[in-house]
Amino acid sequence: MLIVQKYGGTSVGDLERIQNVANRVSASKKEGNDIVVVVSAMSGETNKLVGFAEHFSKEPARADMDMLLSSGERVTASLLSIALQEMGHKAVAMTGRKAGIVTDKQHTKARIETIDPSMIQNALNEENIVVIAGFQGVNEHGDVTTLGRGGSDLSAVAIAGALKADLCEIYTDVSGIFTTDPRIEPKAKKLNLISYDEMLELASLGAKVLQNRSVEMAKKLNVNLVTRTSFSNEEGTLITKEENIMEAPLVSGIALDRNQARISLVGVNDRPGMASEIFNTLAKAEVNVDMIIQNEAHDGTTNIDFTVPVNDLHEAKLIVDGFTKTGDIGADTYDENICKVSVVGVGMRSHTGVAAKAFSTMAVENININMISTSEIKVSMVIDEKYAELAVRSLHAAYELDK
Repeated sequence: MLIVQKYGGTSVGDLERIQNVANRVSASKKEGNDIVVVVSAMSGETNKLVGFAEHFSKEPARADMDMLLSSGERVTASLLSIALQEMGHKAVAMTGRKAGIVTDKQHTKARIETIDPSMIQNALNEENIVVIAGFQGVNEHGDVTTLGRGGSDLSAVAIAGALKADLCEIYTDVSGIFTTDPRIEPKAKKLNLISYDEMLELASLGAKVLQNRSVEMAKKLNVNLVTRTSFSNEEGTLITKEENIMEAPLVSGIALDRNQARISLVGVNDRPGMASEIFNTLAKAEVNVDMIIQNEAHDGTTNIDFTVPVNDLHEAKLIVDGFTKTGDIGADTYDENICKVSVVGVGMRSHTGVAAKAFSTMAVENININMISTSEIKVSMVIDEKYAELAVRSLHAAYELDK
């Protein structure tokens, strides 16, 4: 088998852990597999480098930051390659450039455009274990770029797709995907299988195990993705095509997103294009709007409620204030003491009553639902933050996810 393995910052957090990774890679190679390893920077290294830059400038050039931050992953790749060679393996370390990763021109949050895997394939043909610095590539001008948050996962999935690897394993400090956060509900169960679509919903709804960009790419490139821990030999969770899952469960998981704020606009001028103006202005400022509710118009005005991530709230306030000053919005209020709890499962496509059960569960617990959003495989509810954990535990029990 050709396996791409990715190890995150905690998995390579110090020299002892890098040796642990080398032992795991060595064992997989001895089983007869061809191995490509993608690594993150050692935990804390990126923050340290950012601190160095900020010592000299509060707004360093993004191109320089990419040069600086990409060094963290190169250090890890080099050390792991050295460790593997010392264990008797042929190994070679590669930068994103040497691995053939070409991105767009956007510094600090570039997107991968193409991968030429020929250098990687040549090294594999020579029986090398290939160790690649994740999180990075080069643009068409040869400038180093970095891929932003979750960039090493993205590197691994893209490389697996380019090589047509049999499997892409994402090693983290958790053992897989659970039915909900085990810190909130100790009865949460680890899932053996989950579909790309379900994982995309869970990732976008607050589950922190995988970034949705990497799951999107895995789905697009048809890469079988496994997430598991590097600290034990426990089996992980396979993320794959829906048709590969024989009996899809009605509900796979309950997600909680505390990073939400609600904006309420009262007395909005009810003229054609008003909502478009507001939300286009928010979009241009890269404010990520989630749920939207607009009430029926009365007396020439309407009310609009919507949610944004907490870290976008300041920018959103500035934009809303601009419309309030022109008289297009009568008044605005903000609430950061909310959260979004979501029920996710591909089984919803073919079963009725899933949403009704969610709503009745909230009613039994006297939890008021402020906003609702649904899709084919998701029901999301905005509630007061103080009820977050109660809601998660109640829904987990209602759908019998602990069985």
